[in-house]
Amino acid sequence: MSSAQSPTRENLVETRGFHRALDAYVVQIAFDRGGAFVSFGLGDGSVHFAPVTDAEAAWTSALVHEGAVLGLAADVLPGAVITGGDDGDFRRVKPDGEAVTLADLGSKWVDHVATFAPGRGRDKDVPILACTAGKQVHLFDARGQKLKVLEHPSTVTGISFDNRGKRIAASHYSGASLWFVAAKTDAPRRLEWKGSHIGVALHPDGESVVTSMQENALHGWRLTDSQHMRMSGYPTKPESISFSRSGRWLASSGADTIVVWPFFGGGPMGKPPVELGGGANVIVSRVLFNPRSDMVAAGFADGRVVLADIESQRILPVAAPGNGAVTALAWNDSGSHLAFGTEHGYAGVVDLSKR
Repeated sequence: MSSAQSPTRENLVETRGFHRALDAYVVQIAFDRGGAFVSFGLGDGSVHFAPVTDAEAAWTSALVHEGAVLGLAADVLPGAVITGGDDGDFRRVKPDGEAVTLADLGSKWVDHVATFAPGRGRDKDVPILACTAGKQVHLFDARGQKLKVLEHPSTVTGISFDNRGKRIAASHYSGASLWFVAAKTDAPRRLEWKGSHIGVALHPDGESVVTSMQENALHGWRLTDSQHMRMSGYPTKPESISFSRSGRWLASSGADTIVVWPFFGGGPMGKPPVELGGGANVIVSRVLFNPRSDMVAAGFADGRVVLADIESQRILPVAAPGNGAVTALAWNDSGSHLAFGTEHGYAGVVDLSKR
């Protein structure tokens, strides 16, 4: 895949942010719903909390799991996050260290967690918590009471809600499954394609499902007509995929550029992707679209982090290389703050709001 030259401007984390060296691999990151803090889940089982608006304020931390934190997401209400660990616990954690076990799933790793919280003007939508353990997806209400368990043919490797919380997609071997969350009778739509599917993204409007594959490719299903979509040409596994808020674009890792596929005008089939932010022959390891615009954040295997605007193709440097591969990215709900973390435990937050 082709590449473009990246700029050599000052990094935003130095001019508009703050950073810290933590003690372990950063697995996942989440901002709380109220925007007060950002949390970093680490490979040593701890969660670190940083106030968003005060770069000089003290961080707090809590040892939440025996073993690694495997999943982390914002809670459906402000003030907490939810976590999953290889100790089999699904937990709700607050910055003061309070941790409540919502479910003990025994010897199964709780390796993926996700939440859906209704937006403004959508009071009829229902908040949902979700976690995976082996072949199962467990769904909970906002209080942490279990609603149902969704069974799959093999180990679940990723989960994704649509933008109304009505459906949840799960990836697994030989394809993906799509469920209606509130269905009285749980009968999934099976989306089949041979091979190992290692992650999933559900189109914001529920128009398509895309999985990342072990075979250096993406595979998609257009739900309106069951059309298969094959996106290949990656030199490595595209482990990270992200739809834009509008659903017009799908960004992916796995190449030495940010590969962005068009999901409009009949795309992505028959249309080439847009490629952004390359030039150093270093693989993109993580991507994540801003929740309010067509700007995508990308982290590279050398620790570099950039922002790329799809329309202008402008690239802004966020963090310099040299701190280990980027392993996690997160935006707050308003899209004003970006956080990132690396395999060496380097964590940073950038304030992109107007000053």
